[in-house]
Amino acid sequence: MKQPLSTSIRGTTLPEALVGVLLLATFFASIFELNAVCLRYIDATKESVAALQNVQDRAEMLRNLAFTDLVNTTAVQNLMATAPNPAPFVQKATETVRLSAFPTANGVTQFTRTPAGTVSTDSVATDLGTELVKVEVKVAWTMTFGGRSRTEQTTNILSNGSRK
Repeated sequence: MKQPLSTSIRGTTLPEALVGVLLLATFFASIFELNAVCLRYIDATKESVAALQNVQDRAEMLRNLAFTDLVNTTAVQNLMATAPNPAPFVQKATETVRLSAFPTANGVTQFTRTPAGTVSTDSVATDLGTELVKVEVKVAWTMTFGGRSRTEQTTNILSNGSRK
């Protein structure tokens, strides 16, 4: 005797399989896009950290100068000719250093270092004084992620004192 055919056939139909594949493809595409966004954020963070390091290195270079060299336009311009560090970030950032007498400024001495490495003297103060100098270091660049303009900066007041 023959057995009757079962009314419940187990298996997946073609439309069900296609919906499953579509859901799986959407899931993996979302994961890959999320990974790409995370990598772009990591690059943006690296740029910000490099800019901060650039500002700190330049500020340290200026702090380590003798006061007579700090108020000397030629000495600071020669110092600006070299990058503050060898990081590749220096090739995409514009660096600005402003010097002024403190507390009352008598003009501002400002230098700008382009990503190409050329240094220009934007202005020269009449007198930077003999006691205190306000030093502002600023780095500006265009971010890889989003193409936005960003800056990092610091300000220090340096004294004409004796070193131990």
